[in-house]
Formats: sequence, structure tokens, C-alpha cells
Amino acid sequence: MSDKAIPVYLFLGFLEAGKTRFIQETISNKRFGLNENILLVMCEEGIDEYDLSQFSGKSIKLHAIEDKSELDADLLLKVSDECDADKILIEFNGMWHLTDLLLNKPCSWKIFQTVFIAEASTIQMYMQNFGSLVVDKVNVSDVVIFNRYAKRADVNELHRIIRAINRRSEIYYEADNGMMIADDIEDPLPYDINLSFILIKDNDYAIWYSDIMNDAKKYSGKTVKFKALITSRPELPSNVFAVGRYIMTCCEADMEFCWFVALYNKYYFVKGEQWVTVTAEITAQHHETENIDIPLLKIVDLYESEPPERPIATFL
Repeated sequence: MSDKAIPVYLFLGFLEAGKTRFIQETISNKRFGLNENILLVMCEEGIDEYDLSQFSGKSIKLHAIEDKSELDADLLLKVSDECDADKILIEFNGMWHLTDLLLNKPCSWKIFQTVFIAEASTIQMYMQNFGSLVVDKVNVSDVVIFNRYAKRADVNELHRIIRAINRRSEIYYEADNGMMIADDIEDPLPYDINLSFILIKDNDYAIWYSDIMNDAKKYSGKTVKFKALITSRPELPSNVFAVGRYIMTCCEADMEFCWFVALYNKYYFVKGEQWVTVTAEITAQHHETENIDIPLLKIVDLYESEPPERPIATFL
């Protein structure tokens, strides 16, 4: 059994979004996986099928997963060991949550790049009906590609949808002729990230939360002040609290408590959820399994506050 680290390319999106075609083009690229063993894991069966003749000269093993129960670390490791995989590509099922994979993949499978592929004309429909599944995937994506893009599409709206979830990812629009158009819309933060002390206004919490969760390192060593709910949680020590706010991405059904782990070296009793104004120092801790940096807060001051004018944070 091999314990070598294997880079994983993760392709996300919903049925008929164009994942199969994009993966086909990726593997067919002469420079990709040259003289390497490639494992292609397929978690859903779409209309398009892989044209194996286009993979001539490359060592490709296809493995189909039909049920989430097959996302098992031992089973997946056995498959990659059998073909001595050097690279792994995963076409993930759009209706499954990423935690089904991330919590059950072999430790040696390291996420190298994550690409979310969407059809420009249907992304808004998915946001309205499956918002949590869209957020689940866009949130971790390094690259977002809108295909079947036409000039009549509202680029600003497509841009807004992605930036409401992830401010780090690169965004591209694929025209009918195959040309990739890079998104160049600027996204200035509503506060000065260069300051050592940052005041987060009530209306900016959602943007700040999205930005820090996507790039915690740039906030490490800074001090922030913001208004939030504080609550204790059974899985946390008595001096560690959950501090955050409810964020609504697109509708009330997709409202989620988005919180930070916050250490407070003073006795503080809280029952239920309570509004406070928090001043905290930020550090970034690397999470090896998911290869992400997570912000941790050390509270230096807090006091009870009135709720914001809009208690539910949004990106609007």
C-alpha cells in the first residue's frame, strides 16, 4: 500500500454543466499527465461519455462510483494503488455535499485544484432551488467556469453570484467558439485590509467572512472589531466560544450560522445566543486534511450590544 501524496483535481458542477467535456479536454492536452498513471473517478453519469480514443498514449483507469457509500477511504485507496496513480481526477456528483468526499478520501489524496463548471443560463435556477449545494462547491473552488455563455448573459449577475460566496476564485466565461474570457470586474473590500486594526461594519460582515475564510493568512496578526452573536457549543472547551452571524446567501432556506472559533481567557457565561461587540486578534491555522487555512480568534475585549439594524447578514 503506497503512502505517496497524490494530487487530486476536483471537478464540480451539476448534471449537464459540461464537466465531462472539460475533463476530456484536460486529459487530452498533450502536456497533462505525460508518462503518468491517471485515475479518473466518475461520481455521476451524464449525457456525454468519455472518448477513450482521445487518450491514446496515456495510462488512464476509469472508476465509477454510483452511491455515496462507495466514498470510503480504504476502497478508494485500493483503487488508486491498483493503478499506481500519479494523478487523480474526480468528476463529482453535483447533488452530493463535498464533506461526503473530504471526510472519506484517503489521507494521501491531496486536493491540488478545484474547478466549478456551470452553465451560464441555469446557475440562477440552481441558486434558487439548490442554493446550499452551490455554496458548498463554489466556496472551495479555485476556478469557476461559466460555459455556454452568450453575450446577452448578464456578466455582472454571474459575477455577483460567485463573489457572494468566494472572493478568491478566478472566473472565466467560455464563449460558443471555445474562447475563454477572463472576468476582470474589480471587487474592492469595504475596509482597508492594510490596516493592523480593522473595524468591520455591520453591513460588511458577510463580505468579510467570505474573504477571511478564503484567505485567512492575509488577516493573520491583525486585530478586528465587529458585532456578532456569541454562544457556547458542547464540542468546545468552556473558554472557547462560537462567534458569528447568520448569513443569507440567496433566500431564507439557505441561511446559515457562519462563525469563528474564539478563545477568551476570561470567565464569560452565555446562555443561548447573545449579541456582543468583539475585539479580537486573528491567527491562521493550517488544516492539513483539507489543505486550507482557518482563522482563529483570540478575544481581547467584548461587551453586550444591541442587534444590528439588519440582524441577518447578506452580501447585498
